[in-house]
Amino acid sequence: MARYQVLLTYDGTDFYGFQRQAKSARSRTVQGVVELALRRFGWQGRSILSAGRTDTGVHAYGQVIAFDLDWDHSPEELLRAMNANLPPDVAVREVNQVVPDFHPRYDASARRYRYQIFCHPVRDPLRERFAWRVWPEANLERLQQAAMHLLGSHDFSSFGTPPRTGGITMRDVFRAEWQEENENLVFEIVANAFLYRMVRRLVSIQVSIGQGILEPGVILQYLDDRLPSLVKGLAPPQGLTLMEVVYSA
Repeated sequence: MARYQVLLTYDGTDFYGFQRQAKSARSRTVQGVVELALRRFGWQGRSILSAGRTDTGVHAYGQVIAFDLDWDHSPEELLRAMNANLPPDVAVREVNQVVPDFHPRYDASARRYRYQIFCHPVRDPLRERFAWRVWPEANLERLQQAAMHLLGSHDFSSFGTPPRTGGITMRDVFRAEWQEENENLVFEIVANAFLYRMVRRLVSIQVSIGQGILEPGVILQYLDDRLPSLVKGLAPPQGLTLMEVVYSA
């Protein structure tokens, strides 16, 4: 029996999030299809471990999972076996054998998310599968000014909820920036951890700032707890991708 670390990518469009639902639910989840694939070649565990639980419609390029498996072949052969049994919207990018106590969530030192928007008055069904169409147009310079306020250690309780009731809502943001890329405006944020729906609320308020509806300083008011309510705006899920989970050497 060995523990394997797997780098997973998926198109979240047709999934009801990452986490497997209750037995009575028939919703399709990433965890569910991965565990089904593993059982086809002998996995008998109760649940795979994951670095995080992406929401319904959210994508991943660098999700990390782990599981214990009796496997008499190489990690490369395990990669091929998993991909042969996974549906087209999920793929394994890399497989490594790791120490027995490795945990993809608790051993992570940072996560990197990317959110894409494009500004256009007319619907674009192809682009909108992986980006949020925004109109009126959001100004890039105002978006960049807003993102600067997110850097550092803050209480993000106005932007999300902790995984467990009463959990800590302080988070350390190492990078937060907007840039133009292939006619899209792309927000990248790196932090030690994220609250539930934190990135989507951060994007929503920044887009309002970019459109001139709010001023950049309003973010500091939420972070300083002068506006203690939960931010109501929520950017749609399809623009969000978990890009990378970082582990210390």
